[in-house]
Amino acid sequence: MPRTAIHTDAAPAAIGPYSQATRAGNMVFFSGQIPLDPATGNLVEGGIEAQARRAFDNLKAVCVAAGGTLDDVVRVGLYLTDLSQFGAVNAVMGEYFSQPYPARSTIEVTALPKGAAFEVDALMVLG
Repeated sequence: MPRTAIHTDAAPAAIGPYSQATRAGNMVFFSGQIPLDPATGNLVEGGIEAQARRAFDNLKAVCVAAGGTLDDVVRVGLYLTDLSQFGAVNAVMGEYFSQPYPARSTIEVTALPKGAAFEVDALMVLG
């Protein structure tokens, strides 16, 4: 099955040999989005809520570039460097997704690229 790379300037450019997302058939696989400002490439300032909002905004921008919306997302993976901040991230996620919510996994990790405290990846299925 052919793959198509997805790219938008409304989300940070890839910082390695990968695509922001890749479409195969009606499925779109998203690379992890960390809270980088797409205009500057720098990590956003502020706490976990600010980082989560920026990462979800980046994910949303790539969804749009792929021809979908967050409503088309069927699975998300959340990665936090401090799982005690899960409640705050969960509240922010509730601002971006509505029922039926996507499936989700939440994993505490030792570190994330660029010193981020949060990262999100996703899988989207288009009609």
